[in-house]
Amino acid sequence: MRIPFEELKAEFKRSLIKLNFSEDKADVCAQAFAENSRDGVYTHGLNRFPTFVRYIKEGVIKSQNEPTLVNAFGAMEQWDGNLGAGIVNALFCMDRAISLAKENGIGCVAIRNTNHWMRGGTYAWQAAEAGYIGINFTNTIANMAPWGGTTPTLGNNPLVISVPRKGGHVVLDMAISQFSIGKILQYQSYGEQLPVPGGYDGNGKLSTDPTAILESKRVLPIGFWKGSGLTMVLDLLATVLSQGRSTKQITDQAMETGVSQVFIAIKPQSGQQTDDLIEEIINFTKSSQLVDADKPVSYPGENTLRTRERNLKDGVLVDEKIWEEVKGL
Repeated sequence: MRIPFEELKAEFKRSLIKLNFSEDKADVCAQAFAENSRDGVYTHGLNRFPTFVRYIKEGVIKSQNEPTLVNAFGAMEQWDGNLGAGIVNALFCMDRAISLAKENGIGCVAIRNTNHWMRGGTYAWQAAEAGYIGINFTNTIANMAPWGGTTPTLGNNPLVISVPRKGGHVVLDMAISQFSIGKILQYQSYGEQLPVPGGYDGNGKLSTDPTAILESKRVLPIGFWKGSGLTMVLDLLATVLSQGRSTKQITDQAMETGVSQVFIAIKPQSGQQTDDLIEEIINFTKSSQLVDADKPVSYPGENTLRTRERNLKDGVLVDEKIWEEVKGL
């Protein structure tokens, strides 16, 4: 079914205010959850909201807490999230990174002791809308086996990069597995197979069966050993720059909280030359001969803009059972 965007946001906000969120924080979080579903990232929008509420009720998310400054080093700052709402902390950190970039050309903010930021792309779009290049990443609980291993000792640490563009921002928001855990769960809930192998079954064979992959706990890293190395380096950077918890320490808690994140903003050189360079790269990429004439090549973020436009026009696509659950929260 489809729900108007404002109705979706209002329902999220109603629930959060009843959970003692301030008006401002409830509005910020409700906006982010509604935008995630609006943009087609349903796994981190409506579908994730009941889990968010449960974490608040269990005291994992401290809704009243604010981030506090730990250290400042010119264009770099370290903050403590004090286990506040991950969305609120992340929006704050990217805003700080942008402010630092205004002064220095680049700004880097690392935060420790925070919670899940939901969709990493939210903060890349935030940077791009402000006219800045954005780079952000986070570590997670261990949910991916390293190359050559069979048990999870790496986090599926997402990497997000955005470049502002007049004709539609370029935003890459990717998990380091072929499919994010949320996407695998979505395929499982629909009783569908993955379009390409996304992990291994219990016998160590590549599989498109979401249930088999989830049971084996062996999602497939992008680029095999390359993805394994990339996610480890992201954990290193997030932990070292924030002086926060590593994937190991988060996993030892048995609950994904107190994670470490990094937000970088870079001020690009403005002008026609920069615009022309961006368009040259996009146009050249799109000039490739197509595998399927009905499926054009897209730049990262282009399909998001299409989905956004449709969902704002026709209503945001929602899972009816989860929508009813949220209304009853």
